[in-house]
Order: sequence, then C-alpha cells, then structure tokens
Amino acid sequence: MPIVARILTLSVTVGVTTGLAISLYVLATRRLSDILFFGRTLESISSLPWWYLYLVPTLSILLVNWLIEKDPGVREYGVTEIANAVAGNRRFITLKGLFLKIVASVLSLGSGFSVGNEGPSAAIGAMIAYKINQLFKVPERFVRLIISIGASSGIAAVFVSPITGIVFAVENIAYEFVQRLIGPIVLGAIIAFGVAYQFIDPIIFRYSVGRVFQAEYIAASLLFIPVILLFLFIYLTLKNRLFQSLNHMVLQRFGKRRNLIFALLGGASIGTMLTIAPFSVFSGHEVVMALINDRLHISVIIITFVVLLRIVTTVVSIYANAVGGLFLPLMSIGALIGFGYGEVLKMNGFPIEPYSFAAIGAAVFMGVVMRLPLTAIVLALEITYDYNVIVPTGVAVILATYFANLNFNIRKLKATEIKISVKEKECQYEKEWKERKNLEKER
Repeated sequence: MPIVARILTLSVTVGVTTGLAISLYVLATRRLSDILFFGRTLESISSLPWWYLYLVPTLSILLVNWLIEKDPGVREYGVTEIANAVAGNRRFITLKGLFLKIVASVLSLGSGFSVGNEGPSAAIGAMIAYKINQLFKVPERFVRLIISIGASSGIAAVFVSPITGIVFAVENIAYEFVQRLIGPIVLGAIIAFGVAYQFIDPIIFRYSVGRVFQAEYIAASLLFIPVILLFLFIYLTLKNRLFQSLNHMVLQRFGKRRNLIFALLGGASIGTMLTIAPFSVFSGHEVVMALINDRLHISVIIITFVVLLRIVTTVVSIYANAVGGLFLPLMSIGALIGFGYGEVLKMNGFPIEPYSFAAIGAAVFMGVVMRLPLTAIVLALEITYDYNVIVPTGVAVILATYFANLNFNIRKLKATEIKISVKEKECQYEKEWKERKNLEKER
C-alpha cells in the first residue's frame, strides 16, 4: 500500500478508535463522580456529612500518588514530550502506564480535584496512534505526524471541537515557530479586520450567527486586560512562587515523603472547598457552560470569591499530583473573571453582554497560562462563532501574554523536566537528611 494511503487509513482507524476510547474515559469519570457524591449535584454534595467530603478526595489523591510511585509515567505527558520520546527511541508510555494514567485521572477528576481531562485524552490518542502504527508500519520519519494525529484526535474528541483539536496539535508541535511569530501576526490581522469592517462589507453566509461586529467590544477588551492581568498575577504568584517555595521546603524537610504531604494538603483543601463552595472544585466544565450560555447569575462579590477559590484549588491540585490537564480549570477561572467584568460594565451602561466576556475570559486565561494563543482564538471561534468574542480574544490574549511575561517567564514546562527536577531534589535532600542523622548519632 502506498505511504499516503497507509497514513490516510491510519488516520481513519485512529479517529474511530480514539473517539470511542475518549467517550468511555469521559463517561467513566462522570459515573465515578456520580457514585462518590451520589449525583454530584450541588444539592447532593451539600447534604453529605463533612467528614465524607474530606475523606473522598483525600483517599483518592493518596491512591493516585501511590500509582505514581509505582509508575512515574502516570504523571502528565504533553504532545511534544511524547513525540520526542518516540523519535529519540526513549522510554515511551506503555499500555500498562496508560491504563494507570486513566485510572489516576478518573480518580482525580471524579473526586473533585480541579484538573481537566484534555491531557490524558491527548495521551490516550497518542498511544492509540503509536500502537496502531505498528500494524501499518509507517516509516519512522513520520513519527511526529502519527503522534499528532492521535493527540489531536484525543483533544477534538474530549472537547467535541474538531478545529480546536487540530490547532492544539499544530501549536504544540510547531511551538518554536508559533512562539516567535504568532503574537504579532494575530494582533496585526485582528486590528486590521476591526478597522476594515467599518468600511467594507465582509462575505457573510446569511444563515450564520454572530457576524455583526461592534467596535465597543474592542474598547472593552482593552479595559479587560488589566483586570485579567490582576488575576493572572495572583494565579502565577501562587503557583510559581509561593507554592514553589513550599514545595522546596517540604522536599528539604521530608524528602521522599513530599508526595504524601502534598496529597494530604490537597485532600484537606478540596474537602474544605466541597464543604463551603462545591462549584469551586471539579474541572469547571459546568461553570463555563452555565456562564457562556447566560444560565448562571451571581453577584460580582461572590464571583470574585469563587475565582480566588478556584485559583487555590487548581494550584493545590497541581502540587498534589492530581492527574489531568489545566485546560478546563483555567477556562473556568477566566469565564468567571470575564462574566464579573461584563456585569460591572453593563451596570455602568456599557453596551456589552457579560456572557460574551465569559467566553472571552475563558479563552484568554487559558491561552496566556498555557502559551496557546492560537488555540485560544480558535476555541473562542468554535464555542461562539461570534466576532464580538473572537476579535477581543485575539487582542486580549496577545497583549496579556506580553505583559504577564514581563514579570513571569511563562513557558511550556515539560513533564520530564519537572520529574527530573523533583527527583534530583529528593535525592539531594535524602542525602542531606542521612548526613544530619549520622551527625546526631555521633553526638
């Protein structure tokens, strides 16, 4: 069979297999959550005893960390890391490792931790593509393409968004090119569109919606940048500075018990949030859906409180080793910020809709933190098909990324880098601990 025909056949096979696998994975997560929380609705959670709300996330995260101890590959893998591992003939995640990752992810998500399911979905798709290729025997030089087919299939399936899945894979694999050039390209193109729209009629499919662009949204998006930056600084300070210092201290004092300490901290934190504000935990899928569809109306004060809680639970989930991605949790934080901002503007007579800025905030917050500006814009496109969301998203995500990088060096951290760094510190502190014990014995 010609190489092109083999790749096309492989793509179809991977698409079908990945779609079924991701559907089972997501349904299993929902089912476990329903079992653990007897329906997982806010009403059922609020009626459960407080000790049970602490017990479920604590036992779950302890089990997840036990699985990580058994197989470090259970921790997150990105698309680029998987492709590089295969290309360099290095250790790749095994079927056993993938199974354990899925189990750990289902436990993390189902028990309330603020992680998403896109990371494991990308890994599921990548592994399926890698294994199916053993049947089709596509040459080694196409390994990145094969992994990309699987990863993008996983993302497209979990978000039920085909273009977002494609752009996600492209932006990860062509990251060096995108990092250097995409920001100025996007900003220039979107500003030019906003100006030209005032004078020239675009080609419009008359059955489409959201193709009427209002210049007020550009002005509102510029005013939105300092607001989103404030919460970005809170999130990044908590994650990259405060918790990094805490992580350093715990490693220094407890060495190999670091995972146990953070698991207990994570279980206690999620249990507390389940007790006082259940909507501040879980992946955030329901929060995003409710806000962008104008189904949830809460005061600006409560929104600010919930945003801060979700920032805390997301950071705690990361350091507790909850297995999953950050896509949805970051989107939920941004959606809350955007909705609250829109409410303030609307109350002061500004002609914008809060639910539109919920969609803008969701895309921008995720795009800045994960360094995925193009994916953020396409996500806004697929969610809304509305120029009044897409254009402000492009302006805000590029400018917010620039300003955020003035204080924080936001970059894509590889899972392998994180694991090696932690392992080196564990070994270093274990050595220091033994030396201190020997000195105490001598005394």
